Amino acid sequence: MKIVIASDHGGFEYKTMLLPFLEALGHEVTDLGCRTEDATDYSDYAIPAAKAVAASEFDRGILICGTGVGMSVSANKVRGVRCALCGDLLTAKLTREHNDSNMLALGGRIIGPETAKAIVAVWLGTEFSGAERHSRRIEKIGAYENGQDF
Repeated sequence: MKIVIASDHGGFEYKTMLLPFLEALGHEVTDLGCRTEDATDYSDYAIPAAKAVAASEFDRGILICGTGVGMSVSANKVRGVRCALCGDLLTAKLTREHNDSNMLALGGRIIGPETAKAIVAVWLGTEFSGAERHSRRIEKIGAYENGQDF
């Protein structure tokens, strides 16, 4: 799978840890930054990564900041992105099965490193269920993004 990963300074340590982990799982990973722990703005990294996922340049994307909130909010402003902030394994599994999330946000200051790895493994290893009710809900989100109102 082709994966894009990005972080701000609050997620830099976890991004650095996850790169070899993802490669060891057999994924092709592209790092869009940041490159140091110097303070930076999460949106500068989340939005380009989200645009790349929305444009199908990557199969999925992983974003990390201090809480994961800034990255997820930023990514979800990009049409076609369904970024899920996950702090546990069940949420990681269900957001793939039910929401077909294509981006994952993690909080580098919120969860431990082994939990982060486990969440990533579950999220990457879980397929969308394709159930009619879940597909219908995702289609409604897409319709709204394209100007249809409820």
